[in-house]
Amino acid sequence: MNKPNIYLALIHHPVNNKFGDVITTSITNLDIHDISRSCLTFNVKNFYIVTPLSSQKEMLSRIMEFWKTDAAHNFNSFRSQALNIVRQADSLDDVIKSILKQESSDPVVVGTTAIERNDQIDFGDFRQIHLAGQSPVLLIFGTGNGLAQSILSECDLILKPVYGSDQYNHLSVRSAAAIILDRLISVK
Repeated sequence: MNKPNIYLALIHHPVNNKFGDVITTSITNLDIHDISRSCLTFNVKNFYIVTPLSSQKEMLSRIMEFWKTDAAHNFNSFRSQALNIVRQADSLDDVIKSILKQESSDPVVVGTTAIERNDQIDFGDFRQIHLAGQSPVLLIFGTGNGLAQSILSECDLILKPVYGSDQYNHLSVRSAAAIILDRLISVK
């Protein structure tokens, strides 16, 4: 199998809250660090953090600037390396435009959700069909209680949920991203 051409985006708007309302969530330091480390582990080209809020973009910028310093690099060079792939975008459309600019090809946009739907593809089928080709793939994850329907409707494909051993199904986005990257990209 060819090396996959993968990008990942963490969407903070539009996402749902637990009542199904469309909201904007806050960026968390844990998501930035943990997802970037998972992305680098699985050779994801860029990890986009998507928020339209200027206050959140400023916070992300401060965090990222710190990890570019010599002090941060000396403290934890692995973390600095992982955070090098982080990018900020205002919207999913901006992410797609960025990938198009880098790749000269639109990505296959793949949504994730913990909700079972009739239009989902399983991990094995996706891996065989889409990761074997040269087209870039954009995996998108939602914060809060998941991606809003307006985002899911823009996806070319939606992956089946990650299931555990029981009915409980509410992983952190950090955990879900790591599991899905492992299922799609792991070579062992």
